[in-house]
Amino acid sequence: MSLMALPLSEYFELLASAAPAPGGGSASALCGAQGAALVEMAARLTLGRKKYEAEQALSEAAAREAGALREKLCALIERDAEAYRAVFAAYGLPKDTEEERAARGRRIAEETLRAAEAPLETMRLAVEGLRLARRLAGHSNANAASDLGVAALNLLASVRGAWLNVRANLDGIADPAKAEALRAEGEALLRDAETLAAA
Repeated sequence: MSLMALPLSEYFELLASAAPAPGGGSASALCGAQGAALVEMAARLTLGRKKYEAEQALSEAAAREAGALREKLCALIERDAEAYRAVFAAYGLPKDTEEERAARGRRIAEETLRAAEAPLETMRLAVEGLRLARRLAGHSNANAASDLGVAALNLLASVRGAWLNVRANLDGIADPAKAEALRAEGEALLRDAETLAAA
């Protein structure tokens, strides 16, 4: 079942259910996709307008880049849910023998790493969306100024929410150096997002 193929009403019913996924990571990616779509909207509302003739090249590039970000963030709605389902499945592996316990532990650690990497990618993409929004601010159709503001709010929420999901998985990563690298990158992305959104 593809989450992106569901009607919104069904997606929200699934999100509200007791199913292990989708959860906060998918919801964060959805926020990012909405933000990127609104950046794209602001750019497209500027294209072809004589009043904004000087901003056409910027708007064309921003629309193209925001569209690519939107598609990637939509894919992360699914990827994040799949990653968490894999963690959930790993915890259900047998643990009756020493070999089974060792195999289960390795699988949990592997899937937990993937479950941290998915929201970290959401953070990266949402920060890129914020950079685009910042570039457009003051250079796009003034009638879409509020839409661009809502884009920034969605993208910031995406980064903050995804960071919570990265952090939730760090303790389960077997390699301390890898966990620390993910933490450091996440913290840097969060700082960038806060700065860009405020601007």
